[in-house]
Amino acid sequence: MLPYATLIPLDRQLSTPLSTQIANALIRRIRQGVVSANAKLPGSRVLAEMLGVHRKTVLAAFDELTAQGWLTQIPAKGTFVSSQLPDVTPCPLTSSAPAGMAQQTGFTTRKRPFLEIPVLKTVATLSFDDGMPDLRLAPVAQLGRNYRNILNRGFQQHLMGYADTNGTLFFRQQLANYLRDSRGIPATPDHIFTTRGSIMAIYLLSKLLLEPGDVVLVGELSYQSANMVFDECGANRLKIPVDAQGLVVAAIEAICQKQPVRLVYVTPHHHYPTTVTLSAERRIKLLQLAEQYGFVVLEDDYDYDFHYAGSPILPLASADAAGMVVYVGSFTKSIAPAFRVGYMVCPPNLVAEIGYLRRIIDRQGDTILEQAIAEMLAEGEVQKHLKKAQKTYHARRDHFCDLLKTTLGDAVSFTIPDGGMAVWTEFDKAIDLHQLAARCRDRGLMFNNGRFYQPTAPTVHHTRLGFASKTPDELEQGVAVLKKCTMHNV
Repeated sequence: MLPYATLIPLDRQLSTPLSTQIANALIRRIRQGVVSANAKLPGSRVLAEMLGVHRKTVLAAFDELTAQGWLTQIPAKGTFVSSQLPDVTPCPLTSSAPAGMAQQTGFTTRKRPFLEIPVLKTVATLSFDDGMPDLRLAPVAQLGRNYRNILNRGFQQHLMGYADTNGTLFFRQQLANYLRDSRGIPATPDHIFTTRGSIMAIYLLSKLLLEPGDVVLVGELSYQSANMVFDECGANRLKIPVDAQGLVVAAIEAICQKQPVRLVYVTPHHHYPTTVTLSAERRIKLLQLAEQYGFVVLEDDYDYDFHYAGSPILPLASADAAGMVVYVGSFTKSIAPAFRVGYMVCPPNLVAEIGYLRRIIDRQGDTILEQAIAEMLAEGEVQKHLKKAQKTYHARRDHFCDLLKTTLGDAVSFTIPDGGMAVWTEFDKAIDLHQLAARCRDRGLMFNNGRFYQPTAPTVHHTRLGFASKTPDELEQGVAVLKKCTMHNV
């Protein structure tokens, strides 16, 4: 007789009834071929004694399995596994046979090494992150009140059911007003498509526009999440040099003269990861080239709201009369990363096509969250928060850059960024950045070792050190650890 006490493990701490656990375990063993078709099972009394349960529990399991067609009960003969089941090659019977879900698929999967880049963690007691906002400053209380108030207004049929795939109209109206006032983008609600973050917008646009082999131009150092999307679409991704004025547009023109270019990805306001701003002259030239050669400009609204050196240069989309620019952004930095609301701004015909594609993977966004954020925009709460946060982050940037200069001296070099939430920092060539990051981690300080930004480079000496999410005291503690570890690393 098979060791049913081992084959049918029971967990009395679970809320699942014991009879259901017995039935599920028997199904699993039948599927594995351990208990074969036509096999006779122990009598209900015998099996109950083996498992330490009441006989009625076993009978309930047998009745359920009989109803499902797994077992056949023959009066005066016993209970048998159904003869109608297909033959199964028995798996090895061991006492350690897993009772739960399989840990590996039984089929092959397609590996995508370019997707296997570690996700940067944004929460740590002491860290210099990738450039994230201080979640303690986020207007969460106001957003929560708006969310609750919407639900308490009674049955909101237009919000609780299936809604417009493009996003709620009120949100798109308020976002259009906000983009016009803050960025000079003359969009209407018909120009706006809402997403669950900027990367979803990039993904949808890429799936719609790119064919395998299409040329996509990105910065020599660029946003890895966007790069992964382009690679997944089979694009021929070519790298463009980046200098103190942003993407070298002359290099883009040189490529266009030799071959067709489908798309240029740019973060013009604060280039990721180096933080430099694309000059006004290059912006004008890029728009001219897009119209001349017919490529799409995918403009990522990265850290636009946080500029510390005068008024920011308006986005490319604000001057795009030819319909060559697709502008994407989100509320990740202005509220918090957990609130997944992003957007795409483009001509209405493209909005419609994106909507058709979105339905394959996601029917619509979070309509209630969109409504709550829209009310914050209408009331000026988002704008008020951004003004306060910009002042705070400006002071933290100044304090952090001063700390780096006075504490680390020649061990680091950097240009004070005009905006954003991080400093692109170069460490002395004698310092092994990978070892330094590991040494700091052992002492409670987390920061990226730079490999995330340059995954294929033979050696890495640059990384982003985020300052916005930390108070002055936390920045001082982090730099103190960094100094101690740097002195040991040289």
